[in-house]
Amino acid sequence: MNAATPASAALGQARSARYHLMRGRKDSVARWLIGVGGVSVILAVVLIFFYLMAVVFPLFKPATTELLQLGTNESWAGETPVYLAVEEQREVGVHITSTGKAEFFRLDGAQIIDKLELLPDEEDQVVRVAESIQHNGLLAIATAKGRVLLLRLAYETRFDGGVESRQIIPSIEFPYGKEAMLSVPSGEIRQLALSDTGDRLLLAALSTDGRLHLLSSDLNRNLLTDELSMDSIQVTRELEVDASGLAISGNLSWLYLGDTLGRIHRLALPSLDTVQTVDLAGGGITRMTMLLGGISLLAGDESGTISQLFPVRDDDNAWSLKLVRQFRNGSAAIEDILVEQRRKGFLALDAEDELTIYHSTSGQLVRSDSLAGINPDAIALAPRADGLLIEGRNGELSELEIDNEHPEVSFSSLWQKVWYENYSEPEYVWQSSASTNEFEPKFSLTPLVFGTLKAALYAMLFATPLALMGAIYTAYFMAPRLRQLVKPGIEIMAALPTVILGFLAGLWFAPIVEEHLAGIFALFVVIPPGILLFAWWWQRWDSPFKAWVPEGYEPLLQLPVLVVLGALALWLAEPLQLAILGMDLRSWLSQEAGIAYDQRNAFVVGCAMGVAVVPTIFSMAEDAVFGVPKSLSDGSLALGATPWQTLIKVVIPTASAGIFSALMIGLGRAVGETMIVLMATGNTPIMDWNLFEGMRTLAANIAVEMPESEVGSSHYRILFLAALVLFLFTFAVNTVAEIVRQRLRERYSSL
Repeated sequence: MNAATPASAALGQARSARYHLMRGRKDSVARWLIGVGGVSVILAVVLIFFYLMAVVFPLFKPATTELLQLGTNESWAGETPVYLAVEEQREVGVHITSTGKAEFFRLDGAQIIDKLELLPDEEDQVVRVAESIQHNGLLAIATAKGRVLLLRLAYETRFDGGVESRQIIPSIEFPYGKEAMLSVPSGEIRQLALSDTGDRLLLAALSTDGRLHLLSSDLNRNLLTDELSMDSIQVTRELEVDASGLAISGNLSWLYLGDTLGRIHRLALPSLDTVQTVDLAGGGITRMTMLLGGISLLAGDESGTISQLFPVRDDDNAWSLKLVRQFRNGSAAIEDILVEQRRKGFLALDAEDELTIYHSTSGQLVRSDSLAGINPDAIALAPRADGLLIEGRNGELSELEIDNEHPEVSFSSLWQKVWYENYSEPEYVWQSSASTNEFEPKFSLTPLVFGTLKAALYAMLFATPLALMGAIYTAYFMAPRLRQLVKPGIEIMAALPTVILGFLAGLWFAPIVEEHLAGIFALFVVIPPGILLFAWWWQRWDSPFKAWVPEGYEPLLQLPVLVVLGALALWLAEPLQLAILGMDLRSWLSQEAGIAYDQRNAFVVGCAMGVAVVPTIFSMAEDAVFGVPKSLSDGSLALGATPWQTLIKVVIPTASAGIFSALMIGLGRAVGETMIVLMATGNTPIMDWNLFEGMRTLAANIAVEMPESEVGSSHYRILFLAALVLFLFTFAVNTVAEIVRQRLRERYSSL
């Protein structure tokens, strides 16, 4: 027996050694796996950040240009071009000379494709060419003898030998005949403007004798015979100002005149009555044109300033022309302004051959180049605004390639108020798309950030008191057996899909709130004092029945009280609102208080998101309070402190780091929520703290618009910028939370 004892001891020691060896190996593997997992998470977050940065970075890249020499056409030397244009593919161009000759040519080599004489009278000359503000290829050609012809440039694309053999066949059409549409008896025309909407044609001409001539035609086309009929009127007015610019608004309601004193005159159409005069306080107007859409007027003057104006409604609901913004181009007079056909951008050329590129909405100078070495006689902007065709004085043809993908993006357009067309004042607006090509995109992220904070604020106002008070009571006062049921029950709420919460909030809860609005608010007034009153009565009530309720099970008594108080609040709401307001609360808010009410509003979102956030805050806060060492609370109670004093002075300060972390994580959860705000709000990007109006958050906006955005477009990249803002906001919140948590832990570590 004694001999077996050393053997057993040795065997036990061997087993113990193997056990510790295996345990050490398991600890090493676990430590390695945890380390790799942590590093992988950090690496994934960093990669997400850099991916977002890579997509967003092109938004802020400056525009670039490259000058290319295309060739020289010696036959153009000595001729004066009055018009130059290029088709969309930048393969074929056209120029019209003062002798009335139109020539189509290939950009590569400046070789002539086709020629056409436009003027039947060889003694006549072309003095002015105006393009329709609709950019449909229609041109008005004014001659020295006071006649105005209309023609359309057309381009047909053929693929006779397959997709690799593209051919562009240019032609000139005369949709309204080859006869002069307008004849000015006094002779030469010095200003010309044209607009053709398809059902109405407006042609305005300013002759050298100071007379303004207007041709207004209603166009009717027979659906069976395709025959066109025109019902035309002609109006002539003698001007009292020395006009130097002419433009027609896109809605054909206004005619704008610029004079040599730097004033803009707004005339009603077709009467030509002067409605308003705006003094720009600059030099004389040298060039005028309409921005894409025909709403904004661009006026360049002798001082090198380009002014943007458009009509807005004043306090009397009348239209008034307003100076919105100005662009300084230098000190030389503006000679030409070319507007982009697909964006709210434009190019300007001054007397010193300085070319500048602007974008009206962003209000910024995009690019500036000097063309002094080329001596341009005529310039033409490609329809896609990716190239500028330049014809020099000796027949030299050049092209300025333009890489300008995102001119509408600037700090002001993203974060500051912008005065958009058809708006009465500068505002924060998000509206990324519309049904027309003339639409002015509005990419302000401010209302989206505001909506995100608004939704998170109301959600936290709903969730914080419920989650924290419930967590503190559950961890400190509730019976252990009841806590084992309550805590898992609340935590399992976190597994409820947010799409279900959003669905219930939008389709079930929102109509209930609208129908019983007074009752819902009566719940907040009746239930808290009712609960306190019941608790006070319970403490004062001296009855043997109290002994039947174990300590820590008192919350079960509140359940029937909550039901009774809720029913009482809903029952009292109807007579109270009729007695006090004389109508239901919903109607009183709209009619008397002037507070807008949307069915899916911030209150509904706050309640739904609050339900989603409560489990997160409750679980972490409850763990923090329950984790306070029992010795601290027992010591406080032993020194004579009441349980409530112990909770306030000892337990909560000790658990404050964990409670604060719970709140910050709950805030991050609310900020990043998508499906609830997507389904329970109207997704209207407005900036209003009104509890009864909706909002649009960054996350919901990304979810709604990302599927419909064009890959690589400004819209697409700005959505990624919104994601980056959301990422940085969450990162900042978590960083601050961790710093505060560490300081709270250090402060109360001595307890």
